[in-house]
Amino acid sequence: MKGLFVALAAILWLGGCGEPQRKLEASAAAMPVRTVAVAEESWPEEYEATGTVRARTAAVVSSKVMGYVREVRFTTGQHVSAGQLLVVLDAADLDANYRRADAAREEATSAVSEAENGVAAAKTQLELAQATFKRMSDLYASKSISDQEYDEATARLKGAEAASAMAVSKRAQLNAKIAQADQERRSADIERGYTQIQAPFAGVITAKPVEPGMLATPGAALLTIEQDGAYRLEVPVEESRLPVIRNGGRVSVSIDALDRTFEASIGEVVPSVDAASRSYLVKIDLPAMSQLRSGIFGRARFDLGKCSVLAAPAPAVMERGQLQSVYIVEAGVARLRIVSLGRKAADRVEVLSGLSAGERLVSPIPPGLADGAKVGTPQ
Repeated sequence: MKGLFVALAAILWLGGCGEPQRKLEASAAAMPVRTVAVAEESWPEEYEATGTVRARTAAVVSSKVMGYVREVRFTTGQHVSAGQLLVVLDAADLDANYRRADAAREEATSAVSEAENGVAAAKTQLELAQATFKRMSDLYASKSISDQEYDEATARLKGAEAASAMAVSKRAQLNAKIAQADQERRSADIERGYTQIQAPFAGVITAKPVEPGMLATPGAALLTIEQDGAYRLEVPVEESRLPVIRNGGRVSVSIDALDRTFEASIGEVVPSVDAASRSYLVKIDLPAMSQLRSGIFGRARFDLGKCSVLAAPAPAVMERGQLQSVYIVEAGVARLRIVSLGRKAADRVEVLSGLSAGERLVSPIPPGLADGAKVGTPQ
């Protein structure tokens, strides 16, 4: 029994001596990695605002006259050209007004011949009265006629002059009636034209509340049309940014629905600030694109100059779900660190929190690297 205990003790002693040796050998095997120092860099400073694409020119078309809708010649989403006939109203009443004005003109025109004959007859009587009065005046000067005869000649002349003036006046009244009838007919024709509702410009129909048989009233919307190829992105911007955003400035626009990013210019800055949101509206003119529609979501990035940021190489970052982490090297040991990142630029990322300038990161991260592993620079 004593010999057995001695043998067991020897085995245990030999095993204990071998374990520290294995730990020493493991600790001496450091994983070769490359490291990069975290440093501050000068990056462009941007301000991002989100908004909605709107048509630069949109019109709600309504009728100027009351009437029942007889025809609707368009559908929602249809592209129409300028002047294209869209809605036709019943024009029976307006047609009657036009015919009434036309009849009044015909009546006045038919009386012109009679009036002109009256003017001619009155002129003839006036000429006869003037000649007679001249002869009677000569005879009266030579005391060949009496005062009574002279007065009668004078009266006949005045009567002829009055009759001639009356005839000319009646002819002028006919001219006035004809002109009035022309104006009434022209007005009726214009009102009759209001029953033919046309597109004010080329564009796309976005709303169609009108249907045949409806009663169209002045001011009631019949359709909404947006000018084709003329859109802008409207974004609310914080009031603190007002001094640095100006008309005509360049801005980067991203349209998620089209998966496109392009440069655009600021067309209008509305200076009034909304009291509820403490923001003002910036309207950005967009280039013509066939897929653009009102209501599409968009992003605008305004360049505000340069700013200093803490940056790290993108290969040094691990992403697992929503967590972002890096390995830093402290005294030859890799330590896992959770970080918060911001913008990306090429192969660099902005570090918002979790790191300090000068700390060294493992980049790229080799397979099998774990928290607490001993690391070293490659030979």
